[in-house]
Parts: sequence; C-alpha cells; structure tokens
Amino acid sequence: MSTALAGGAVLAAGTAQAEPAPTPDAVKEQVDRLNEEAEQSIERHNGFQEKRQRLQGEANRIQDEVVRGQEAMNELRTRLGAVAAEQYRTGGIDPSVRLMLDSDPGGYLAKASAQNQVLDSQAALLAQARSEQRRLDQDRAEAAATLAELDAAGTALAAEKKAIQGKLAAAQALLNRLSAADRAKVNAQDAAGRASRATARPAYDGPATGRAAAAVRFAYAQLGKPYVWGATGPAGFDCSGLTGAAWRAADVKLPRISQDQWKTGLRVARGDLQPGDLVFFYPDLHHVGLYIGEGKMIHAPRTGKNVEVLPIDVMPYVGAVRL
Repeated sequence: MSTALAGGAVLAAGTAQAEPAPTPDAVKEQVDRLNEEAEQSIERHNGFQEKRQRLQGEANRIQDEVVRGQEAMNELRTRLGAVAAEQYRTGGIDPSVRLMLDSDPGGYLAKASAQNQVLDSQAALLAQARSEQRRLDQDRAEAAATLAELDAAGTALAAEKKAIQGKLAAAQALLNRLSAADRAKVNAQDAAGRASRATARPAYDGPATGRAAAAVRFAYAQLGKPYVWGATGPAGFDCSGLTGAAWRAADVKLPRISQDQWKTGLRVARGDLQPGDLVFFYPDLHHVGLYIGEGKMIHAPRTGKNVEVLPIDVMPYVGAVRL
C-alpha cells in the first residue's frame, strides 16, 4: 500500500510539474514581442557602431596632430638649445661693463646689435614654443577624451549585441517548442514561400520618377533577400540598412539608423504619400520602410524573414519623410 501511495505521489507530482504545450498563437505573441525588442536593440546597435566608427576616425586624426605637434616641439627645442648655447658662450658680463672694457667700442656695439637680434629671435622662438605646447596639450587632452568616449561606445556596442543575441535566442527557443507545422505558421514563411519570394522580383514600373524611382527600383530588386541585423547589403539588410541602400542607389546618402533618417528631408502627410517616401513605425521610430504606392511598402521585417511588400497598416504608423 505504501508503494502504491508513493507511486501515486510521484505520478501526481509529475502531473503537477508537466507544462502545457504552448499554443501557436501564444508563441507568436511572445516571439513578435521579442523580435520587436530585438529590432529596437538593433537600431541602437547600429547607432553605437556608427558612433564608434566616427570616433575612431576622430581619434586617428587627433593622434596624427599630436605626433606632428610633438615633432614641431622637438624642432623648436633644438633651435632654442642652439640659441642658449650661443648666449652662454658670449654672455656672462654686464653689457655696460663690457662696453667700457672693450678696446674697440664700435666693434662691440656692432656685436651688441647682433646679440639683440639673437635675443629677439630667442623671444620669438619662446613665444612659438609656448603656443605650440598649449596646442599640443589641448590635442592630447582631446585625444584622451575621444579615446575614452570610443571605449564607452565599444562597451555599449558589445552590450547591445549581447542583448540582441539574447532576445533572438529566446524567440528561437519558444519556436523550438512547437511542431514544425506550427513553427511554419508562426513564422508565416515556410520553405516554399522563401523560395518564391527569393525568385519573384518584379521590376518597378510605377509613377515615381528621378531619384525616387531609382530608390524604389533598387528596393524591388531586393525582394526575397533575408533580414540580417546590422546589414546594409548586398546579401541581406535590416530595416534602415535597406532604406539607406535604396536611396544610396539614387545617389542620396542617408544616416545609418531609422531615428536619424526620420530627421532628413520633409515631413509628408499620410494622404500625400508618394513612392520613394520613407515610412516610419512605432513611437520610438525603430522601424522604417520604403513606400511604393497603394498603401504598401517594401521593408526588411525581422530576423527569420525576408525583404517583402507589406501594407503600411500592419504596424503602428508614425509618419513619413520625403527626400
């Protein structure tokens, strides 16, 4: 009887500890949330990466200036040393006493005039040296501050990368708990869908002209390519990487991240949207796409999906910018 009771207790404990299988809808909701959080981190990561690259360029420039400034100081010190040595050889007696003792006062006055010129030259060299030293000290301080900022940007970049990887891993772990069929439903992107989108890349023949048409044509050519976070092409893109590459094809350089792209060009009312306009989503503007007309856009959605055409109504629309 005790064995039976023990077995029943074990069975009850096992039943109590068993977790119910997650439903595809519940998993999709959690995966969507994790992917949205990951995309927010991705745009921050892109911003830190751009900042680090800029700071590295500034640090290199300032350090080159420090090297040149030190070389100039070394040359000035050499010249000042020569002047000081000459003074040591000819100095030591008060000029008025030397004039009285000199057997050739005229010759001495000529030498004194030359000596005054040397003193004037020394004063000019000293002033130049002081100015150069101040500049060198400023450059060194600026270099130290820039390198400290560069180090902080690198730390932030690594932290954002870790956060992105953690969110994507958590999303994948949720998906792995589903059956293959349910996983395909959640992703809404099975193998056949990926293959068709990868090969079906219609050319743009809409109403846009000029640079806007060039940007939209480029975006159409990227349909089916995978979302790759941090990527700006040509094999894959994240959202701002795609819009930046599209307008780069039209000889327009955009900032790297979506929040900065929002600050370019002119704001456009939703009712006035035209192909080529940048369309932005979510209150923090962490997602951007390229409007193509008829209420649709081309965008790079998220990890696990490909560049696609989607109505702009599927996400919280914030506004648009025309370049």
